[in-house]
Amino acid sequence: MNILTDLMMYPLVTAGDMKMKASSLNNDNAALVGLIVAVIVILFVIFYTIRKKPSPAVGGKHPVSAAPQAFSSFTLHRITSDLGLNREQVKMLEYVMRSGGIADPARFLNSPVLLDKHFKRAYKLIERNSANNEEELNERLAVLFATRNLIDANAKGNIATSSREIAEKTPAVLTIDQANYPTQVISARGDTLIVEKPLRSSGSPIYLQKGRKANLALSIENSKAFAVETEIVGTTETPYGPALQLAHSKQIKKLFNRNFRRRQKNIETGFYFVQVDSKTKKMTVDKRRCTGNIKDISVGGCSMKVSMQVNTGQRIKIEFIDDDDTIVAALGEILRISRNGINTIIHVKFLKVPRKSLNSINAMVYDYEN
Repeated sequence: MNILTDLMMYPLVTAGDMKMKASSLNNDNAALVGLIVAVIVILFVIFYTIRKKPSPAVGGKHPVSAAPQAFSSFTLHRITSDLGLNREQVKMLEYVMRSGGIADPARFLNSPVLLDKHFKRAYKLIERNSANNEEELNERLAVLFATRNLIDANAKGNIATSSREIAEKTPAVLTIDQANYPTQVISARGDTLIVEKPLRSSGSPIYLQKGRKANLALSIENSKAFAVETEIVGTTETPYGPALQLAHSKQIKKLFNRNFRRRQKNIETGFYFVQVDSKTKKMTVDKRRCTGNIKDISVGGCSMKVSMQVNTGQRIKIEFIDDDDTIVAALGEILRISRNGINTIIHVKFLKVPRKSLNSINAMVYDYEN
C-alpha cells in the first residue's frame, strides 16, 4: 500500500504497525539510493576504461598510441616550484609545452634535447607572431630566455668523480705555470688523458717537459665546471693531429656552477674604456676605440683576447655585430686577467645589457639564430 492508503486507514492501524511500515519504507529508499550509486560507479569505471584503452592495431602492425593527455597547470606549478620561476615565467613555460604538445612536464624538464628543441621552436614562433611589434617581441623573448636560464641553472647534472669519466670533445683550459691554453679532450679511455696539444698564438706547438705539473679546467652542460690536477706524461699522434698525454686523476675539484650557459665563439669586437667619477658615480665613455676577439660568451659575461694593457676593476663598453647583423652592446667590468705570451685574455662580467642585446646574446648562446 502507499502512504495515502495508510493515512486513510489510520483509525484501523495501530501505532506499532505504522512504525513497522515507516521502517520498511526507509529501508526500501536506502536500497534504491545504494543501487543508483552503484550503477553510477560502474558506468564511470566503464567510461574511464574505454578512454584509457589504446587504439586497435592498424594493418596488423603496432597499435596506434592514444593521444597524449594534456597536463594540468597544477602539475606544472608543483614540478616547477623549486626552480624559482615567477608567474610570467611559469606561463611562458606552459606556452612552450602546450604549443609543442608536451604532455609530461617532468620528462620534458629533465631532457636537454627536448628543452633545446621546443624552446627553439617557441623562439621562432614568438619571432613570427610578434614581428610587427619590436617592444612586444623583445619583452616575450626576454621572458623566454629568463625561463630557460633558470631551468639550466637548476639542472641536476652529474660531476665526474675521475678523469676517466670525462667525455670526448669536452672543452677545457690547460694551465701550466699560470699560462692558460684552450684545448679539448680527445679521449679519456686509455692509460692517459689525451687532449689537443696547445699551440702558441702564432700557431706553433709548445714544448712541454714530461713530469711538469698542470691543471685542466673543464666545463660540462655549459653551466658547471671542475678541475683536474695532473701532470704531463708525453705526446702522441691521433687522427685529430698531435696530442698531449696527461696523467689520470681521481681528484676532481668542483669549481662552480655558472648561472648562464656559455658558448665558445670567435667574434671581432670593439670596446671603450669607461671612466667613473668617484663622487658623482657618473660614467664617461672614452672616445678611443680598442679592438679584441671574444672567445666565449654568456649573458653574464665574456672572455676576450686583447693586445693592450688593461687592469682588473676597469669598466669597459663592449660592442659587436652578431650573426643577424644586429649591434650588441654591454657595459662590463674586468674581473681577472690571464696572459699567454703577447696575448692577454680578460674575463669580463656584464653589469648592464640592454634587453634587445640580452636577447641577441641568448639567441647566440643557445644557437637559436640558425
